Amino acid sequence: MTVRSDVVARLTGRAVSGERPLSRALAEVTLDDGRVVVVKRSGEPGAASAEAAGLRWLAAAGSVRVPAVHGHEEGWLVIDRVPQGRPGREAAVRFGRDLAALHAAGAPAFGAPPPEGPVDAYIGTAPMRNERGTDWPRWYAEQRVLPYLRRAVDEGAVRAGEAAVVERLCERLPVLAGPAESPARLHGDLWSGNVLWAADGHVRLIDPAAHGGHRETDLAMLHLFGCPHLERVLDGYQEVAPLAAGWAGRVGVHQLFPLLVHAVLFGRGYAEQALEMARSTLAG
Repeated sequence: MTVRSDVVARLTGRAVSGERPLSRALAEVTLDDGRVVVVKRSGEPGAASAEAAGLRWLAAAGSVRVPAVHGHEEGWLVIDRVPQGRPGREAAVRFGRDLAALHAAGAPAFGAPPPEGPVDAYIGTAPMRNERGTDWPRWYAEQRVLPYLRRAVDEGAVRAGEAAVVERLCERLPVLAGPAESPARLHGDLWSGNVLWAADGHVRLIDPAAHGGHRETDLAMLHLFGCPHLERVLDGYQEVAPLAAGWAGRVGVHQLFPLLVHAVLFGRGYAEQALEMARSTLAG
């Protein structure tokens, strides 16, 4: 990625002295005072603004650490670089405790965007609309599962006749959802690639799709894509905020959303996982 030095200078107040591309969308940039920042380029309208608002909202909880936001312009985001460390058991327990505190910081409603965050946001590169709701099962079906199911059908990842099993699961959500909970402050895209194990022994979270939701959704995504020392993360979480009885049996319900997002973005393989998850949840 070629960095626009004028953008970085405006957002950091410092001139650029060097850069190192990390991918087509990311670069590490050295400022003239020796600090290193990460510059992210996004082609989706409003994505930089949504990500910046999400990072600031997570930081405001004073729990899980996130990289400081230096600023954003349309298509550009500048944040602190996180010096990398190695996953460790103590860091995992600490992360679990901090994640529980983040969730407990709450949100005004299910689907509520971060303050100053747009209603039309993103999860990865997929559009994600943050419409508010008061009833989690209904909101989750209407705003998270069914929109991506319809898009997956339109794009051929899910065949029309297969969609019915997911629709049946949505109809049963009031029974399957477990005890009612208050809206939690979610990272929203909590797969292991967005969990950075920093050199200082603390986890940093990046690339949020932050919104108000059910806390089990973040935990289900950690289960779906794996996380180092996940059992220790859960130990720390349960110390601070014990999960409702039966939570492990609801993991599949919460994984439907990210699986369908991945079906939209990456195709049939994830669609098959989503369909099997729906079948097994209904059968269980």
